[in-house]
Amino acid sequence: MASIYIHIPFCEHKCIYCDFYSVVPAETGTEGYSQRQQYISSLKAEIEILAENKSCNESIGTIFFGGGTPSLLHPSEIEQILDTLAAHFSIEAGAEITLEANPGTVDKNKLADFRTAGINRISIGIQSFHDDDLKFLTRIHSSSEAKKCVKDASEAGFENISFDLIFSLPGQTLSRWKSNLEQAVELQPAHISCYSLSVEPKTPLFYMIQSRQAAQVEMERDADLYEFTIDFLSSHGYEQYEVSNFARRDPASDFKCRHNLNYWNHSNYLGFGPSAHSFWINERWWNISNLSEYIKKINIRTLPVSEREKLTAAQLMEEAIFLGLRSEGIDLNGFRRKFSRDLSAENERVISELIKQDKIILVNGRMRLTAKGYVICDEICQKLH
Repeated sequence: MASIYIHIPFCEHKCIYCDFYSVVPAETGTEGYSQRQQYISSLKAEIEILAENKSCNESIGTIFFGGGTPSLLHPSEIEQILDTLAAHFSIEAGAEITLEANPGTVDKNKLADFRTAGINRISIGIQSFHDDDLKFLTRIHSSSEAKKCVKDASEAGFENISFDLIFSLPGQTLSRWKSNLEQAVELQPAHISCYSLSVEPKTPLFYMIQSRQAAQVEMERDADLYEFTIDFLSSHGYEQYEVSNFARRDPASDFKCRHNLNYWNHSNYLGFGPSAHSFWINERWWNISNLSEYIKKINIRTLPVSEREKLTAAQLMEEAIFLGLRSEGIDLNGFRRKFSRDLSAENERVISELIKQDKIILVNGRMRLTAKGYVICDEICQKLH
């Protein structure tokens, strides 16, 4: 099963911490509508061009609209894109189709129309339930609007609702973060993603830290908040299946994000739109991160690829370790078959010590991180080779 990612680069404004490629669209009205339509036409053309030039015979099990802010689009525009994909790829029945949405850009009617257009999973960018946090992060919504968005999504017919939260904001206390988690579980979403606030180069937040307008949370406090998150959500009915992701335990449904699992399992995926990445049969490539140049390339029927690389066996093995450990673990027998390497035997001393420290467990031939291990995932990956 392969995946498709669609990048929608439009945002009402750029949040201070975000380093994803996005642009503020033209003002609403004729100019804004024209710009959006031009992009959607280019996006559909890119789908057609790649389908013509590349043998992608694998069925598509997940589609993800990310950004940017995909919910700025009209549901009919999302439907156009999905129709184009269906015309050129084999989309599995029951495919997981996710749309990222920001509170303040949707209402119940628009969410219902997204559901009708084919979206069956919604990922809401909440980030915090405290209005002063949202103001610091320069989000466009309030806490009450965030909660209403979750309620509206449920009433619009979405059963698979996910939302994002950010911890380790400057000055954030444990009780403050606990309040966010408490308000989150009260809403009973199917899925919660919790990310530590990262300071990316050249973002406004980076310059705020540099000029001491804000102070970055110390590593020890960040680790404490993260461990608390794991314990809290685990005790409230959520299973951690990846470093930052928690799915609600439900005997009738599996709410783990299948799209992200495909990334972490090294499955094939195709990305469309400026800055989108693709990975297909051990080759990786990514598109140019410039909307105007992207459209120019498409207009001359040229794929807008910035760079590409063919991964070596060593690179694939290194990524398999990293991606496996940060998610559902490494199938040791499968690893041995794929890379002709016995990871457990070659790292017996290191693994034995990590087991004693309760940072790794071995279950049914799979090596997984514990909650303590997730805290130092990168460090553990460096120890294994």
